[in-house]
Formats: sequence, C-alpha cells, structure tokens
Amino acid sequence: MPKAKYEGIYRSIKKRIEAQDYPYQSLLPSENTLIAEYDCSRNTVRRALAELVADGYVQTMQGRGVRVIYQPVGKTTFTIGGIETFQETARRNRLQAVTRVIRFETIIATEQFAAESGFSEGDELWAVQRVRYLDGKALILDINYFLKEFVPGLTEEIASHSIYDFIENVLGMQIITSKRRITVEHATARDEKLLDMDGYDCVAVVVNQTFNSDGMLFEYTQSRHQPDYFCFQDIATRKK
Repeated sequence: MPKAKYEGIYRSIKKRIEAQDYPYQSLLPSENTLIAEYDCSRNTVRRALAELVADGYVQTMQGRGVRVIYQPVGKTTFTIGGIETFQETARRNRLQAVTRVIRFETIIATEQFAAESGFSEGDELWAVQRVRYLDGKALILDINYFLKEFVPGLTEEIASHSIYDFIENVLGMQIITSKRRITVEHATARDEKLLDMDGYDCVAVVVNQTFNSDGMLFEYTQSRHQPDYFCFQDIATRKK
C-alpha cells in the first residue's frame, strides 16, 4: 500500500484527536466511514489506525470500534517511545518555539569523551549547544554532538532551525533508533545562567545516543530541562 496514503490519514486523524474533535473516550467513526471519507482501502485505514494505537492515541476493541484514549496535558510532553524534533514537539503542544545557538564548532573526540558518548577516539564531530525557548521561556539546554562524516554541510543557520529536518530531507539519511537515559541532577551554574529556573535547583537530564538505518551512531546529545515544563510520556502494554 502507498506509504504516503496511510501516513496522511494517520496525521489527519491524529490532528483531529489533538484538537479534541474526537475527544477522550469517544469512538472514532467506523472503518467504513473513514474509508469513504479518505477514499482509500480498508487496509490503508487499518494501517493508519495501527500507527495511532502504537502512539497511544486510540485503543481498538474487537467488534466494538476504536476508542480515543489520548488526553491533552498541561505540561510540555515529550515522547519516550518516539523520536521527535523540538519543533515537532512544540507544534504538537501548540507552543511557540525559538532556538538560540550558543556554540557551533568542530571538535575531535578524546578517549574520555569516546567512552562516554559511544563515538570512537579521534572522530571529527560537530559540537552544537542550543537554548530552546517555549512561549518565550528558556526551558531546555541541548548539548549536541554529530559525527561530521554522516552530517556533512551542517551550519549554524541550520542548527537554529532543525538539524533533523536537514538530515532527513537534505542528506536523505534515515533516523531509526535512539537509546535514552533520564536522570535528575543538581543545576549547574551554566544551567542557572542560561535557563529560566524559576527557583528550581535541579534539572531533568535526557541523554540520547541516536543511530541511522545502518545501525551507526551519528548523534550523542544531552538535553537539560527546567523541571516545571518537563513531562515525558510513554505508552506501555502488559505482555503475558
């Protein structure tokens, strides 16, 4: 089936759920109604619904339809199970996003940094630091390292918008897997200088190692979040 077709339907229904056109605990229109509305096959509709199930937006009920289980949250919600850009997260949460680049240079991975990040000693890396603003508040400090071999042509201008958009749509590289570790740490003097801490003395720290379609590590990132707007969301299912 055409990938673009089911993805378009998935995005359309997802947007309508987030807008609460289909509110929490309501039933989606029947498969037949969706087939007629989107002028597509049953398999295409089912593929779109499967994506929504995987994202935790709906739950299928055998013989009874598809129920909406998505609930909007008050805090900025990042997803654990998916890979989403800062701009995509901001749009989904209907927040105004601004990025300020405060460091952009090339470095060589030392033995110590290689052991920490997963890169190899001697690798040439883009070192990028960005302060992320949501609705005018400095809430996230992103400390990014990208393997130059896989991300050629990166510029500070690109970094001020979306590096992932550049990687996927200009370089044509597939971003597949990200391993994450989430901790809470004491805020540093740098955190307090760059972020709107609002009296907090700690930050939520998310460390990512991200791999492409060949299983190669191309990014290591530490994101330091002001706690008041930090909320990670995941969907879990019980396995028997």
